[in-house]
Amino acid sequence: MMSKHPSFRFALYPALVLALSGMLFAQSTANKTLVVNGKTANAGVRQINGRLYVDLETLAQATNAVFTVEPHRVVLTLPPSDAGAVASDDSEQNSQKLSRDFSSAAISALAAMREWRVAVRAMVLYGLAVSETWVQTYHRQTLDALEQASVAASTEADKNALQLLRNEADMITAWANQVEADRQQLNAEKVVDPNALKDDPTLAKIQKCSQFLNSMVLSGTYNDDPGCR
Repeated sequence: MMSKHPSFRFALYPALVLALSGMLFAQSTANKTLVVNGKTANAGVRQINGRLYVDLETLAQATNAVFTVEPHRVVLTLPPSDAGAVASDDSEQNSQKLSRDFSSAAISALAAMREWRVAVRAMVLYGLAVSETWVQTYHRQTLDALEQASVAASTEADKNALQLLRNEADMITAWANQVEADRQQLNAEKVVDPNALKDDPTLAKIQKCSQFLNSMVLSGTYNDDPGCR
């Protein structure tokens, strides 16, 4: 007589698998969303028996970590804690870079302003008699150079630097106009005495700003200076 136990065992196995699957399903919940530093990961989080599980490779991608599988271990290497700060600093520095075209135009503008300043200074030092057209020529050259710099300004850093150049030109304009006004009034103390330039606070500020602007443009990076405002 054939035993009925084998048939019973075969029937039991599927039932046992279904029971275990039901228990696991009952103990697990729907996927949760994984958010790392405000960034949503591609894979979700599964909760089983009160514990949370996440795909390790997904976690590595979300944290910019290095994930490797070795024969006897799994290695997850997290980036240094200051890596984000360094990347932010690099990004900020790049945003302050001056474009090549603007830097070239800015150098020309600074040269025009320097020639204008030197010419007015020589007029005071040596008591030169010059025409109004002579002064206007240097002024026009500076304005033309600034216009070229304005056309070349393509980035936010360029535009910020351009404003400093314009401030310098405005200071030179005001100073040159004052020198011309003193000459018209025959104020010998200001337009003939060479020592007057040594004590001229406006000229000192112009020269200091010019030095800063030349250094900034040559460095290729925008910086601000209260002396140019």
